[in-house]
Amino acid sequence: MAMDVMPQQGPDSGRTPDPSPQDPYVLPAEGATAVPPPPPTLRTTLRRAAFGAVAAGVLLAGALVAVDDGDGRPKEPGPVERAEAAATAGSPASLSDLTALIGDRQKWVESHPEDAPSLATLGTAYVEWARRSADTSYYARAEQALKRSLEARPGERGNGEAWLGLAALANARHDFLAAKRWGETVKKQQPKAWSVYPVLIDAYTGLGDRKAATAATETFGELRKGVPALARTADLYRGNGWREDALATAREAADRATQPAEKAEALHRLGELAWERGEPEEAVAQFDAALRTDAAQYASLAGRARALVALERTDEALAAYQSAQEKLPRPQYALELGELYESLGLDGDARTQYAKLREMVAAAKKDGVDESLVLARFEADHGDPEAAVELLRAQWRGQHRSAAVADALGWALHRAGKSEEGLEYAQLAADTGVRNASYAYHLGVIQRELADYGPARRNLEQAVRTNPAFSPLAAPLAREALDALGEPSPGGPGETQQPPPPPAPEPKPKPEQEQEQEKKPEAPAPAPSRTAAGKSPSPTASPSAPSSASPSVSKSP
Repeated sequence: MAMDVMPQQGPDSGRTPDPSPQDPYVLPAEGATAVPPPPPTLRTTLRRAAFGAVAAGVLLAGALVAVDDGDGRPKEPGPVERAEAAATAGSPASLSDLTALIGDRQKWVESHPEDAPSLATLGTAYVEWARRSADTSYYARAEQALKRSLEARPGERGNGEAWLGLAALANARHDFLAAKRWGETVKKQQPKAWSVYPVLIDAYTGLGDRKAATAATETFGELRKGVPALARTADLYRGNGWREDALATAREAADRATQPAEKAEALHRLGELAWERGEPEEAVAQFDAALRTDAAQYASLAGRARALVALERTDEALAAYQSAQEKLPRPQYALELGELYESLGLDGDARTQYAKLREMVAAAKKDGVDESLVLARFEADHGDPEAAVELLRAQWRGQHRSAAVADALGWALHRAGKSEEGLEYAQLAADTGVRNASYAYHLGVIQRELADYGPARRNLEQAVRTNPAFSPLAAPLAREALDALGEPSPGGPGETQQPPPPPAPEPKPKPEQEQEQEKKPEAPAPAPSRTAAGKSPSPTASPSAPSSASPSVSKSP
């Protein structure tokens, strides 16, 4: 009996099928923490499973072996072998190859239900399929397969691949604490296994632990050279605001990538970096190159749409967003398309997208995926800001303290009328160093609300300078806010200038001696200081943030 129809349908079919009720790997969503992590004091040495180490977040597989096809030349690898080779290298497999691998493992475990390595491979491949297709129903299948793998062979007896699969599943569901526990359990047993570090990097990043994420990235780069390490290093530089380093490293990764899926992912990263620099034409070129390299690089459709909006190629942008939603239905894309419609005065179409966003978030929640961040962003600007605050406070209490969560919480508090508290979180996001126009805009607006006009002007200027078209709704508001502040008065640092005070009263007559002194020529007033104008204001106290919220970060990964 066939266990699943998905492998017979390639990624170009447009939508993955719904789970079959007969599929033995479908379970009700229980969340990534449904299987309790093993005790942190385990000392049992993990044995390598028959199929080798899993590539975290990708899939488990063994090495590719060339076979003579009879004429003296190595046999061309098939899709299953290509997927296995990608996993062994720590690189993404194409969706079609991933489909073939899933079908192969499904058939195998049907007749070998106790094969722990194959079940771990299948579960981790389900995680990757769900992530790449935005079909969250596959997370339940992944959880079931990984549980079955651990039942057949516990992690303590050498099944670290299943533990890493559960870490990847937890990251995909945005349960970063669970991912951290699974990953650190494996790390204690196999600190030199490079496959554990990608899941730890994702977990630490989601928790906002920049120091741990940096250390994990450095270790990964030492243990696993090549494109995967370059990609992770570029992401680290990007998150710290080191643009030139991020760009140089990302370009090297793109130049060295050889397989289509890996190359497309590297080109997509270059497109994102160009977009964040406010270079939409370059971004479109990189996203187009990614799609030509691998048509299943669906995230580049949404990236391309953002850049086309900045170029005022609105009809093309709408088509790109609609295509992205069809092939990769993520709530974030529904929010972006809704805001584009709203900026065009198409309020009915905007409401339709916002309703879709709510539906997607609810469906994801049933599959154990926490989409609180994107829902809170929507509520803050288009719904109930108080609801947004509650969602984000829960994230913060759960130690999800990334720059993205800090920025969103600061903005939600401001929108809910609590700007003074919101300032602390918005400042935390900015203090990470990340060059994000939205973060600078939010911080500037909050500072203006609190009559801190100099820093407000500086941050609003940074927003429009970083990316003049960072949002079809917010970018025009940033320019309006900046225009309302006006230019700083001459004669003092820009950050200390405020709107002109009311006219002063007539001066009283002065003694004759003082009048004589005033006749002496005065030195010209100094020009506004570039250094002072560019200096950051004194940091505010961190609102119950961990000590790793903004640590010093080594720049040598």
